[in-house]
Amino acid sequence: MTSHRSRAAVAALALTLLLATPATAATALSAPDAAPATEAVSASHSLLELPRPTGPYATGRDTLHLTDTSRLDPWVPTAGARELMVSVTYPARPGTGGRPAPYMTTEEARLLLAGKGLEDAVPATTVATTRTYARTHAPAARGRFPLVVLSPGFSTPRTTLTGLAEELASRGYVVATVDHAYESTGTAFPGGRVLTCVACDRVRETGPEGMELVSEGRAADLSFVIDRLTGRHPAWHRAGVIDRQRIGVAGHSIGGSAAASTMATDPRVHAGINMDGTFADPVPATGLGDRPFLMLGSTADHSPGGDDSWDSGWPALDGWKRWLTVDGSGHFSFTDIPALAQQLGIEDPETPISGERSTVITREYVTAFFDQHLRGIHRPLLDGPTPGNPEVRFVSP
Repeated sequence: MTSHRSRAAVAALALTLLLATPATAATALSAPDAAPATEAVSASHSLLELPRPTGPYATGRDTLHLTDTSRLDPWVPTAGARELMVSVTYPARPGTGGRPAPYMTTEEARLLLAGKGLEDAVPATTVATTRTYARTHAPAARGRFPLVVLSPGFSTPRTTLTGLAEELASRGYVVATVDHAYESTGTAFPGGRVLTCVACDRVRETGPEGMELVSEGRAADLSFVIDRLTGRHPAWHRAGVIDRQRIGVAGHSIGGSAAASTMATDPRVHAGINMDGTFADPVPATGLGDRPFLMLGSTADHSPGGDDSWDSGWPALDGWKRWLTVDGSGHFSFTDIPALAQQLGIEDPETPISGERSTVITREYVTAFFDQHLRGIHRPLLDGPTPGNPEVRFVSP
């Protein structure tokens, strides 16, 4: 019988590798210390939970299905209009709402695991039932709050940014996290449909040009989400709590590139963040209209000279800006994955920073940036290095 420690090791290894390339996953799974990929985790309950939000607000979450009838889907035109699934996480009244909102569906989790050949390493239910803190059907807190729109990495579901969304909501933000149709391993839509990553094959065929199209297409998606949340007839019945004059965007990987692409075309967006993403769509030479932008990435890949798009994008940014790197971090250190893996006792030797520290750093700097630029609250954390965050480097090219 598999021991609890062995089960945990297999689950953690799977989570650490969920979003790696197939080659990387195969290498790691063949390492001497790796548990066999065929040894399944058997658990009737979730072994996993997101880090608890630290802000003063309770949080709620609603899910929206949005359809942009002005555009055909760029990857599957025969499917008709462009569709998006959006999780809206928001400040809620304390002690209200139903059960904690689900992390993802079992089928979405199964497809995520199967996409990396890890379906035998950990049950889909272990990932799907990860404990969250936002509650369903919770009335919104009184007040008006800035809106932040989040976009995930390519092929990864929006759920990988759930912890960040909950943290921002607990600090007084409405957060819309977007799944872009046909750009994830699996996204559940109403009626039992689950759309898979058709765009993945297209991008493999076209390379950088394909990723530029992803970034530009996501910019249109994010602007449409802003339309539907802030327009005269909003799609979200709690939209009255959104302050339409304070809007930010952020994303991980290609989602970070999409944040800049959105700002280049949508003047309603006041501030943006790229978390460890190559600017597949280059920052315009004319800048982003003197608006603030934060580049937050791993030291290994996003120090000067590590990513040409950051080197060329930096001088084009014409407003308040910071280029920060985090020592010991990896590409997915800015998502939920490391925090979940750490709970199960596995650390990635190529990413020595702990899941706990990467969570704290991501939360602190993302929130400080939006506090300063959407709320007008000066955050000294952004002024320069601090003793409390020795891993964070302020780059001055």
